[in-house]
Amino acid sequence: MSVKEGRLVVWFDELRSENVSEVGGKNSSLGEMTSQLSGMGIPVPPGFATTSLAYWNHINGSGLNFLIESETRALAEGKKSLFDVGHRIRKAVASTPLPADLEQAICDYYQKLAERCGDEDLSVAVRSSATAEDLPEASFAGQQETYLNIRGEHELLKACQNCFASLFTDRAITYRTAQGFEHTNVALSIGIQQMARSDRGSSGVMFTIDTETGFPDVVLINGAWGLGENVVQGTVSPDEFLIYKPTLDKPGTSPILRKKLGEKEKTMVFSRAAGHSIKNTDTPLSRRRRFCIHDKDAITLAKWAKTIEEHYSNLRGKHTPMDIEWAKDGRTGKLYIVQARPETVESQKRVNEMVQYELTNSPPEPIVTGTSVGHKILHGEVCIIRDAQDLELFRPGCILVSEITDPDWVPIMKQAVGIVTDHGGRTCHAAIVSRELGVPAVVGCGIATEFLTDGQKVTLCCDGSDGKLRSQKNLHLF
Repeated sequence: MSVKEGRLVVWFDELRSENVSEVGGKNSSLGEMTSQLSGMGIPVPPGFATTSLAYWNHINGSGLNFLIESETRALAEGKKSLFDVGHRIRKAVASTPLPADLEQAICDYYQKLAERCGDEDLSVAVRSSATAEDLPEASFAGQQETYLNIRGEHELLKACQNCFASLFTDRAITYRTAQGFEHTNVALSIGIQQMARSDRGSSGVMFTIDTETGFPDVVLINGAWGLGENVVQGTVSPDEFLIYKPTLDKPGTSPILRKKLGEKEKTMVFSRAAGHSIKNTDTPLSRRRRFCIHDKDAITLAKWAKTIEEHYSNLRGKHTPMDIEWAKDGRTGKLYIVQARPETVESQKRVNEMVQYELTNSPPEPIVTGTSVGHKILHGEVCIIRDAQDLELFRPGCILVSEITDPDWVPIMKQAVGIVTDHGGRTCHAAIVSRELGVPAVVGCGIATEFLTDGQKVTLCCDGSDGKLRSQKNLHLF
């Protein structure tokens, strides 16, 4: 199915999964779920998307295409740095007004969406969706920007300009180059979607596969209070549920295999402060001690995840594990699915050998512990990086230790032999990227940046659900 020729904006429910070239991976998937799964009980907040035609009209009609071609060519030839090229393109795109017909179309659809939702002051999420993303072999996850709690036409149009500009973040340029995509062949679609009020509730991520073993019969759910960015970014250590698919529909059985209470240190909520649509607050201790969703909610989410996986597997003609974002509206208590994409690590593995590691000589008590990502034991030297401004100080071949990571950290993550973070769970950025890179990690340690010292020799042990860092003295591997 093709989007009607000449359309600049289209409703989600007019889209299908094959519309990637017109609205990108994220928006085509939202369209697939809205149009095909809503009748099966999968609730997706309504919204609309700008098309690739809208992007090309803007870029080519304004002359930005010449700047982009010139700058990216200079980068490829080594004449300019990534920082200079990315900065110049983003500044130019963000400051160039959208075409009048596109502005009008976005504003008209926004008003219609507000009417649909019965909210004159509708708050929306403005998400970037590239036409080469959320593919089974290349996710592009986190490469472009998302803007939350956007209200009013002026804020919306500015957020759309910033989304277009974010196609040229340094990390997006680097990732496209690594994946072999031409910068001038990738367009950007913008998704404008009603926000579920998870700022007053909870949200998170779930996978329809065990992220460590690839075992297909479970759903892994991570969640925290407030907006889901904290879970995705790894800013908090989330609650975790592991649910067994085969017993989801069997009466008299509990499909929850395991659940773990996370610290949930921060809660991301809406903000009315000038220039800030969201803010992070400290989570009250009473909430940190409670799971952010009930067992019944977790089972409902797992059932939806199973349905979504089955639908996409039928579409692709093969088993397609899914990476899904969910939200619970704190005002109504309703659960929503706000995004879904194919999982891009375990589903791509071709396992033909197993390597097992074992520690000998009575290993000492661990210095710090967290959640294990990967299966490996290695010796290494700690390199602590506390801020993105200090990334250039990372020493290749060391164990990266930080509070969290984000897409800007990927270049040094590729140079690390191991990764350790204070915050995050098995679905956070650090965990996903470490699996993609094949680098073992221990996430959600809480105190790693405090208890470890730069240059310290340690042994990183990822040999089960718990990851550990131990003193390197008297340890041997075999």
